[in-house]
Amino acid sequence: MKISEQWLRDWVDSGWSTTELAARLTMAGLEVDSIEPAAPAFSKVVVGRVIGLIQHPDADRLRVATVDVGETEPLQIVCGAPNVTVGMCAPTALIGAVLPGDFKIKPSKLRGVQSQGMLCSAKELGLAENADGLLPLPADSRPGQNVRELLALDDALIEIELTPNRGDCLGMAGIAREVAALSGQEFQALPVEAVEPTVDTVFPVVLRDPADCPRYIGRVIQGVNPAAETPLWMQERLRRAGVRSLGPLVDVTNYVMLELGQPMHAFDLGRLTGGIEVRRARPGDRLELLNGVVVEPDAETLLITDQAGSLALAGIMGGEISSCTDATRDVFLESAFFSPASIAGRARQYGLQTDSSYRFERGVDWQLQRRAAERATRLLIEMAGGQPGPIIEAVSPDHLPVQATIRLRPERIRKLLGMDVSGAEIENILRRLGMTVTAETDGWLVTPPSSRFDVSLEADLIEEIARIYGYERVPSNRPLTRLAMSPQAEGQVSLERLTATLVQRGFQEAITYSFVDPSLQKAIDPEREPLALSNPISADLAVMRTSLWPGLLKALSYNQKRQQPRVRLFEHGLNFVPTDNGLQQDGYLGGVVTGAALPEQWGTPVRPVDFFDLKADVEALLVLTGEPEAFRFVAAQQSALHPGQSARIERGELIVGWIGALHPHLVRTFDLEGDVFVFELRLSALQAACVPSFGELSRFPASRRDIAIVVDEAVTAYAIYRYIRERGGRLLRDVRIFDVYRGKGVSEGRKSLALGLILQDFSRNLTDQIVEETVSGIIAGLTEQFGATLRV
Repeated sequence: MKISEQWLRDWVDSGWSTTELAARLTMAGLEVDSIEPAAPAFSKVVVGRVIGLIQHPDADRLRVATVDVGETEPLQIVCGAPNVTVGMCAPTALIGAVLPGDFKIKPSKLRGVQSQGMLCSAKELGLAENADGLLPLPADSRPGQNVRELLALDDALIEIELTPNRGDCLGMAGIAREVAALSGQEFQALPVEAVEPTVDTVFPVVLRDPADCPRYIGRVIQGVNPAAETPLWMQERLRRAGVRSLGPLVDVTNYVMLELGQPMHAFDLGRLTGGIEVRRARPGDRLELLNGVVVEPDAETLLITDQAGSLALAGIMGGEISSCTDATRDVFLESAFFSPASIAGRARQYGLQTDSSYRFERGVDWQLQRRAAERATRLLIEMAGGQPGPIIEAVSPDHLPVQATIRLRPERIRKLLGMDVSGAEIENILRRLGMTVTAETDGWLVTPPSSRFDVSLEADLIEEIARIYGYERVPSNRPLTRLAMSPQAEGQVSLERLTATLVQRGFQEAITYSFVDPSLQKAIDPEREPLALSNPISADLAVMRTSLWPGLLKALSYNQKRQQPRVRLFEHGLNFVPTDNGLQQDGYLGGVVTGAALPEQWGTPVRPVDFFDLKADVEALLVLTGEPEAFRFVAAQQSALHPGQSARIERGELIVGWIGALHPHLVRTFDLEGDVFVFELRLSALQAACVPSFGELSRFPASRRDIAIVVDEAVTAYAIYRYIRERGGRLLRDVRIFDVYRGKGVSEGRKSLALGLILQDFSRNLTDQIVEETVSGIIAGLTEQFGATLRV
């Protein structure tokens, strides 16, 4: 919410500077996001009255104006604005003036005619992005008066980021009440007097769904002047709040919304039929909104209708069919209370976000509607004339919110705040916030105002006391508690240890959304149908992920586009896989790498990362389980991975993950550069560790025998390793594969593996005979099982 400091000071003058006001609001929970001037700097711009106007002799689109600027002699100024007329007042930049953008006004000739200044538009003064002509100033403005003073442009615009529970501060009245409570100044509510009806015309209202709309107030105003203009002071206040002026009928409703926090709407009475009905949508209902979008509302959407059809999405946006135009003479003003639950999410459902829905979703004061209608009526009559009819109110008391009375206890305040606040101070704070306070022997009975939907518990009242009293005055005391050591399961690898290992190996943690783009999800995992969200944040975050890769690859693309050639990212989180039994949610740890294998340095040549670099990172994780040999990498194909550069990771009979190069099609889909390698592992398999146990140490030396065997290409080194470990006997301590050779001396289609066999006994030294017998047995088994031959 953007507020004008001058407008706020009209309600309550705290005596604080702009900076201190912003700091006090922020400390009270109304965070100030920015402070900016209401208008850019410019100088020597005064009110000028056009007292003469003739056509330029050499230019059809230019005219020569004689302008009274309060000096002895009027100025001659050449002007091309289409709306310049004799008698109008407009901003006039004098010779020597400096306009926004460091534009300096100098004497000039335009098509041979001398010009002694410039008549200005709102755009040229930095007050608007576009302008169709000069900025008209009030007709009673005094020529020569400084325009900055006339328009009170020396103002600050304070933008406040409100939390969802503070809907009461979405109007100047709510902000002013907060400032009054914080500063101790008296809050003077805006006096709103009832407007007596001058005609008997009414338009009936019926509530078909009172739970969604328990109060609806309407009023007919006949004979408004469609040619009336919004006063400059109101245009300026709207502009400073970020609202564009669209004429009196719209401006009045917007102004009351900004002033009191009550959204309103004006219908063209001549385009309404029968009476107003507030009801849920029915089959066949269709509505063209003011923005030109045509919607077909579902049965949960609340509509404003008449006998002819739909008029507006209740609490969100009006329809084109009943909107006010330049020919509107009779209007029907609407001021209603819609329950927050009936409006929440509806605007987003139809791709909308309006000031009205923003307020109704958070809760509008349910006792404000009549007051807002009276205020809007008086403003409209003052600006555009007209004759008001009586106010029509349709209300369902049983469905209006109930103002609960809350018991507040001094000991509870002391316990939650850790300090004593005097009873007089507590009562003063609560009353300054508009609450009704009744003292009792053991505390107080407090009734919050109807605007404070967020205050319903004793803890809420204590929070309000802390806010206004000052969080900085609440003492910081260390809590007293009994310390207990948390047990650490030896058979469990902690997630912190897994992530720390990746960080130590040069990875950085990424956090991405659990919901992803449906097209990217399908490209990564085409075999599985993801869970679609019924109310997604946006179209590209519409399904739940079945893999961590879509989010990681988008993060990789984001980094590459920002000149990060070497990227190593990991993420842990849930994957969501629909099954016949519901939604399966399992934790996974995934990663992505690309670029150079090592950071650029002088000691090692630069080379790109490859499959085995990432495999080493994954194996570093598997080592943490205490039994890395339980895992195996099996060459297999996966739709997201490059054929021939992918492997399935298994633990026993369970598939626990995948590793490989990203498929070239996906590299193009994600707009990536270079070779990209990814992995993903099930956390439950990674975190299940074997419990450490003592192993006997031998006092006798070990013996090593190296052999080289030749096997078919299809035989994996892992299969050889597992066979030797299982069949090597009790003397075999370790197997080391230290070379793989293909080439001269080895037949095509076969390869040579060099193995180191470590043998050791616990009770004796091994003789050459025993070692040779063991090695010969291993070789014989390899020959029988795999057709291996010794390489000579």
